[in-house]
Amino acid sequence: MSESGPNVVTDSAGGLNARPEPDPRRWGILAVVVVAQLMIVLDASIVTIALPSAQHALHISTANRQWVITAYTLAFGGLLLLGGRIADFSGRKRVFVVGLLGFAGASALGGLAPNEAMLFAARGLQGGFAALMAPAALSILTITFQHDATERAKAFGAYGAVSGAGGAIGVLLGGVLTQYASWRWCLLVNVPIAVVTAAGAILVVRESRARGKTRYDVPGALLATLGLVSLVYGFTKADADGWRATPTITLLAVAAVLLLAFVIWETRVSHPLLPLRVIRERNRAGAFLASLLTGAGLFAMFLFLSYYFQSVLHYSALKAGLAFLPFGAGIILAAGASVSLVPRIGPRLPMALGLLLAAGGLAWLTQITVQSAFWTHVVPQELLMSTGLGLAFPAFSSTALIRIDTRDSGVASALVNTTQQIGGSLGTALLNTLAATATASYLIAHGKDAAEAGIVHGFAVAFGVGACFLALGAIISAVLVSAKPAEIQPEPGMPALPRTGT
Repeated sequence: MSESGPNVVTDSAGGLNARPEPDPRRWGILAVVVVAQLMIVLDASIVTIALPSAQHALHISTANRQWVITAYTLAFGGLLLLGGRIADFSGRKRVFVVGLLGFAGASALGGLAPNEAMLFAARGLQGGFAALMAPAALSILTITFQHDATERAKAFGAYGAVSGAGGAIGVLLGGVLTQYASWRWCLLVNVPIAVVTAAGAILVVRESRARGKTRYDVPGALLATLGLVSLVYGFTKADADGWRATPTITLLAVAAVLLLAFVIWETRVSHPLLPLRVIRERNRAGAFLASLLTGAGLFAMFLFLSYYFQSVLHYSALKAGLAFLPFGAGIILAAGASVSLVPRIGPRLPMALGLLLAAGGLAWLTQITVQSAFWTHVVPQELLMSTGLGLAFPAFSSTALIRIDTRDSGVASALVNTTQQIGGSLGTALLNTLAATATASYLIAHGKDAAEAGIVHGFAVAFGVGACFLALGAIISAVLVSAKPAEIQPEPGMPALPRTGT
């Protein structure tokens, strides 16, 4: 894997240079990358169905249960930009393999965890290694399929399909494993898959890296990640100690100081993790803010619906997984339509209308009760939410690259994923606290005999606040996003968005 070896591709500025001819192993490389991407997407959702069982087995409190999700999403979102830089300069194949093997080890640690602390730590490690794996995988795919437009479209079509359907596959697989094996297998299943995929990558993927002096903004990554962790922990302490308690206020204040320090640091360092010029342009700023708010509402919805299905409606884990399938189907169908619409009418309408529909669906979910019927009180809401989100997601990615300088295109592309993961972390922690507080207040008013009704009341409060997040995202999209169809550009190395007609 030396810089000058015959099987190493280098580029001068972190970009990607052309090979003289297509790689004969390109379809094997595609298979390796798609499997890795599926694991990354699955792991954000597969534990959602398993969480009630894991919470019971490890005696995890209601306040702390959200760490099973947020530990992963915080590490993934907080380290994703740094992971991309490490992959570019240390070797994309090398980092990809390290990410896969590290992911396997972290999954084994989580699957065998004897207590909640080890499970949370393992989830954080999974997120960190996923932050190495994901950008390396996308770069490898971009390098491999840069010669033939038709092949490139097929390759990224497969990659996009896995990314889009992964959430639905995750909750279904989580249900199957939890019911017929154990919640632990929702983590352990990654071990053989990751090891085999790493072996395949060693055999078929060629090394590539950027030339130039290696510069990593480690202080920036630490400030951002520690600030976000402190913020999430502050939300968790608010549930246990109250919003006015000294530990809560201290943690929130520390988070504010660290995040402010991150912004100041990024303006002064020569090679920032997040060049602030990327988020100053109004269209991109609108897309990133809307993406952040979408993650905040969406991740919590999965968490609370999973508990509603299993703890209130008393579904089995498998039936709970199946109950999410209408949501996955709606996203896939609506996203397919949006990919054709965005280049024709611009991103503002799909983004704003999509988030408004999603907000309406989440607000509609506030009407659930202990006796609600799935087909009348959940399925229509799932379809409305997923249709709206399917319209919005392609618009986020397209808007992130509007008027972007070539040197910043990688950061801008990654920020859509980063903001959704960070939004999901913050939203899950905050809404979990609000739901638990609302439930406690309901039980004080109505007595312990109303336990199930109190739980559902807490979920409804969380759904209502999540709907406000999505509605705010719709307003921001309508106000800030004004790009014209002609300004829509495909991501570097990605196929152009398909058009119909001439």
